[in-house]
Amino acid sequence: MSLSVLDLFSIGIGPSSSHTVGPMRAGRRFAIGLQRDGQLAEVARVSVGLFGSLGATGRGHGSDRAVLLGLEGADPETVDVEHAVGRVEAIRAAGELTLLGEHRIDFDAEADLVLHLRKSLPGHPNGMRFTAYDADGNTVREREYYSVGGGFVVDSRDVDRDSLPGDEVRLPAPFETAPELMEACRISGRSIAELMMANEDAFRPREETRAALLRIWAVMQECVETGCARTEPLLPGGLQVRRRAPALHRSLREHYEKAQRDGGSNDPLWAMEWVNLYALAVNEENATGGRVVTAPTNGAAGIVPAVLHFYTRFIDGADDDGVIDFLLTAGAIGIIFKQCASISGAEVGCQGEVGSACSMAAAGLCAVLGGTPQQIENAAEIGIEHNLGLTCDPVGGLVQVPCIERNAIASVKAINAARLAVLGDGSHRVTLDQAIRTMRETGADMKSKYKETSRGGLAVNVIEC
Repeated sequence: MSLSVLDLFSIGIGPSSSHTVGPMRAGRRFAIGLQRDGQLAEVARVSVGLFGSLGATGRGHGSDRAVLLGLEGADPETVDVEHAVGRVEAIRAAGELTLLGEHRIDFDAEADLVLHLRKSLPGHPNGMRFTAYDADGNTVREREYYSVGGGFVVDSRDVDRDSLPGDEVRLPAPFETAPELMEACRISGRSIAELMMANEDAFRPREETRAALLRIWAVMQECVETGCARTEPLLPGGLQVRRRAPALHRSLREHYEKAQRDGGSNDPLWAMEWVNLYALAVNEENATGGRVVTAPTNGAAGIVPAVLHFYTRFIDGADDDGVIDFLLTAGAIGIIFKQCASISGAEVGCQGEVGSACSMAAAGLCAVLGGTPQQIENAAEIGIEHNLGLTCDPVGGLVQVPCIERNAIASVKAINAARLAVLGDGSHRVTLDQAIRTMRETGADMKSKYKETSRGGLAVNVIEC
């Protein structure tokens, strides 16, 4: 497969890339298929079944809402996040759904949208089945889709070959593994970012890639700003989780202003306080259903932005070119994870989400700190090695506990990994590919209750109040 950096980093809606963004895209894809094949006018009813992890935690992750919005034509990048919940409530109250905004049908949310708590489809833990019927009850169209992590959606007919965007694009420097990436850099004399940009040129003009990456960075910054400015004291969902980013932001601003008056801060870990803030702000915004960047997933959406903010604020000489190099390098590592293992918490646990994001952020930061390809690979390996075995056990099926705080911890870990790698010469005992292979095997051995089902770990040991 040929993946672009813009497949790894995409603008979407919280709280989950696999459980919100993916289902929205699947619903829209199903409706567009009806329209494209001239079947839309025949449809009198649509039924949707969510299976596996989508069925088990779909309500907490907003999967049910996302499907309805997708059927009405909403796209994760442009959907009105402030009015999305209200639109879903209107659909339920009226008992009507408007496919792609143009064909109205009756819709009984209780009967036509079913979350199967104990059933799964064979291709992946995140399965969906869409069926459209005519007025006589005959099937007009039926499709099964899988949300395979990071917002990627695969048709069941393509799941065996994992058909993804960009399959037909011929890249000048293709790679699937870290050794192949290292060899391509060695032969070409290019950095990882330069090699990635050359590959991106096969997808679109370079100016468009630069503009798109800077747009990604702008949305990351907007997400932090919005998360810091929120006035609601609690996150939605019923867990009574308190927002921390706004108060922490005020505290750090006050501390900064006082330090400026007193001649500067003498706290050696001052930067880490801000990194924690950046990650918390993004993931609290994600938990609210706000606009975020999948990086490479929503559950781990705070790590790359937090480390990128660290670069732009605390590293001398940081500029837009560095931001682009950071994202291209991080994207290269994310592509290896996607191709060789998984970025889906429902498939391999949180090691595939927070672990891969930590690895990507460590690689990106190492690159802009002047790291060689070998040092970057070392930083990426450190980032994933020390997240191996991480379970995905969201309390109450919400992307809040332990997800939000976990992003802050992993962000600091990524910075440490990058700095540690830069101090070395790039040689290390455990390779990135070995660590990724271990992650994949660990995920396969992990019991399903620890993989985004809310049936194990903290999800059953933390009392919901």
